[in-house]
Amino acid sequence: MAKRPTIADLAREARVSVATVDRVLNARHPVREETARRVYEAAHAIGYHAAGLIKQRWQRDLPQYRLGFILRKPAQHFYQDFAREVEAAVRLAQSFHGIPRIEFASSHVPGDVIALLKDLGGRCQAIAMVAPDHPNITAAVEELKAKGIPVFSLLSDFAAGVREGYIGLNNRKVGRTAAWMFSNVAKRPGKVAVFVGSHRFQGHELRETGFRSYLRENAPSFEVLDTLVNLEKRQITYETTLDLMQRHPDLVGFYVAGGGMEGAISALREEGKGQDLVAIVNEITPESRAALADDTITMALATPLRRLCQELMTLMARAIKTGTAETPGQTFLPFDIHLPENI
Repeated sequence: MAKRPTIADLAREARVSVATVDRVLNARHPVREETARRVYEAAHAIGYHAAGLIKQRWQRDLPQYRLGFILRKPAQHFYQDFAREVEAAVRLAQSFHGIPRIEFASSHVPGDVIALLKDLGGRCQAIAMVAPDHPNITAAVEELKAKGIPVFSLLSDFAAGVREGYIGLNNRKVGRTAAWMFSNVAKRPGKVAVFVGSHRFQGHELRETGFRSYLRENAPSFEVLDTLVNLEKRQITYETTLDLMQRHPDLVGFYVAGGGMEGAISALREEGKGQDLVAIVNEITPESRAALADDTITMALATPLRRLCQELMTLMARAIKTGTAETPGQTFLPFDIHLPENI
């Protein structure tokens, strides 16, 4: 049986004295917030039995914020990871005690998103979500802003001028980086396909725009086909990729600018052998990692979810404390590049 962690083990892990741990546990004397937080994180890491009590002591004087989050596609690994990082960032927030409420939108339909948004607006002090850019969603965000509830856009921007802020990648740069890689590794000129989830997702359109503009400026020997909308669905992407390979013998590859890459990976494994196709996708998941490992795809461009969630906590807390900003901002994060040799 594993030995139960002791107060001495906790002090050693937190790099403080046993007396300091005792003060945190029993609130005998004031302890700096940073020290109390370090003791809690150490307790959580080693499984100390009183970790919950330490958290309670540490956070007893902090404000309590109810935070809402709307993500997408709960069955996808990417959004499962996103939800876990949100929960971790809320739990480890230093300036407040957070209560997260995470919901998943069932579709691209604006009405489904708005229903979730209004529900969370009645229960939360700030909201962050992944959503399409649509006038009805903008109106709902504006309504919440008038009530003093800030809404942040994640990954793909929407409701410009109304939402509190955008947090994610510079998607035009993502698209141009994908095109740079494409033009440098493709073994011959030819046709290129681009998939987006929906024209309502601004992030997808900006990636497509960046991809096209780079090739137009620097590699005009590549012909980018009309944009394909896959609704971020695996089956649609799978069938369309098979069709592309059959109809275009001069196809040199494709870029999946949104979701649905799993279908393209399956199609490539079935029919892409020996065709030297370049395949670039977004986000690192078990599927894209495995596809990089067996050279099915060339590169995955990924969002640093942990850093995004940490930044988001700071911005949401500030918006709750000081009120909605007169000039909504943008927070661009550096993106990760995954290749077969660095996964």
